[in-house]
Amino acid sequence: MTTPKYFSRLFLLLVVVVAVFSLGLSVLAQTETKPALAASPKPTPTPTPKASPMPAPKAATASPTATPAAKPAVAAAPAAAAPIKIGQVTLSGSLRLRAENWDWYDTTSGDGSYTFGAGTLRVGLSQQKEHFEWMVEAEAPFVMGLPTTAVAAAPQGQLGLGANYFAANGKQDASVFLKQAFVNFKGFGKYNNLKIGRFEFNDGLEVMPKDATLATIKRDHISQRLIGSFGWSHVGRSFDGLQYGYNNKGWNFTFFGARPTEGAFQLRGMHELDVDLFYAATTKSFKTKTSENEARAFVIQYHDGRRLIKTDNRTAALRNTDLPNKIRITSVGGHYIGVLKAGSGKVDLLAWGVGQFGQWGNTDQRSAAIALEAGYQFGGKIGNKIKPWIRAGYDYSTGDKDATDGTHGTYFQILPTPRIYARTPFFNGMNLEDTFVQLRFKPHAKLALRTDLHHLRLSSAKDLWYAGGGAFQKQTFGFAGRPSNSQKNLGWFADVSADYTFNPRTSVTFYFGGSAGGRVQSAIYPQGSKMHFAYIELTQKF
Repeated sequence: MTTPKYFSRLFLLLVVVVAVFSLGLSVLAQTETKPALAASPKPTPTPTPKASPMPAPKAATASPTATPAAKPAVAAAPAAAAPIKIGQVTLSGSLRLRAENWDWYDTTSGDGSYTFGAGTLRVGLSQQKEHFEWMVEAEAPFVMGLPTTAVAAAPQGQLGLGANYFAANGKQDASVFLKQAFVNFKGFGKYNNLKIGRFEFNDGLEVMPKDATLATIKRDHISQRLIGSFGWSHVGRSFDGLQYGYNNKGWNFTFFGARPTEGAFQLRGMHELDVDLFYAATTKSFKTKTSENEARAFVIQYHDGRRLIKTDNRTAALRNTDLPNKIRITSVGGHYIGVLKAGSGKVDLLAWGVGQFGQWGNTDQRSAAIALEAGYQFGGKIGNKIKPWIRAGYDYSTGDKDATDGTHGTYFQILPTPRIYARTPFFNGMNLEDTFVQLRFKPHAKLALRTDLHHLRLSSAKDLWYAGGGAFQKQTFGFAGRPSNSQKNLGWFADVSADYTFNPRTSVTFYFGGSAGGRVQSAIYPQGSKMHFAYIELTQKF
């Protein structure tokens, strides 16, 4: 069902009004800021960057050191807006508004062309002390104008993410719940940290490189492949548990044990799921005269105790028989990332891999995945002006080749944030071959541009075309699968995005992506195998 025009127009008008208002505040703040002629202000530590689906690379902040006095003739940069204080407690938050437009593959049994609006308000209280910090944060997600006829009969299924939200929530359009509530004990025994409570966690981001290139690669091409907060969705996911960290001389060891909350597409995100997750990793950074490098090794133990029919390529009868049996999977892997000088520019390298074993119900789990990528950032006059960065890569994950042999060979993505690696999320990293090229530009300090081109294939024509980001609801498995019909080709996928940052608190994103030429889709959607997805998003922090 196509959303009534006034819903999309009202929402887009709201986005424009808030954007103009935020821009006005930004300009006003800059004009009222007086230049300082004294020494530069003492730098403050920057929080560890969070993984984000925003494609713009950000420069890494150097560790605080003594800053020499600035020359009297040079004015200091405008200071960042002061945080909101209530005594010794800091009030912070954010409002994110997004209008999404979907035109899914054509079908006669549902309407995949629609626009809907959604937003996420987060408000938190926190306090920083020398040896501990605490935070309590509430979240209020809301949606409006969801499509009511965008769910078709199997195997066509849910036609875009608007259908996912409608299927998960029905007529409910908003909620409020506890997003985070934790205490973090810092620096005890000099090198140790311990966080306890409800918080967000993204694998691979336990420690961030100081080099800006490595930090961007880690955020956009390493993190959240297996465990993520699903932050791009309008609800996201948190974890109830603990996280221990040890940092010393370039080494980091992290242990994380928790249960995920509901959320992602379901507006209710308060309760835990019957899923257990344990993660341990060690990360080492090292450098030479011409390079910066990082390596990590990790192990993950995953247990899903929910009594649900599993999504895989077996017959319905076999999957129903397997209903009482649980999923227990161990994943062992690691990554390497590096950047080295090459002429006037830089070369970057990435290698990531994981192997999996355990039990997929009453079958054995044996699966794996790899990612190999490289890139080059141009230097010189043109490079310094528009900062072009070209990257290419190949991702491969195993698919199951025999549904009756007692072994489940499909790579299992656990609890990822899939949108980082599938920016139009009609697929995920399971049973997939993804060959891509990517180009980034930064023609202005406030503007970042990115475009990707992917050629997608299923690894096994005897397995399914998978999508989704893992457990988010008690009654839903979390991954969806459509039949391949003995085809492998998922076609070409291209997209473009633009991110404009008005100031550290206000940003706008525009995105457009499309898919065509897939034989897998043509077999399922004979009326039309092309689709596109677009959105505009405003984020305002306070």
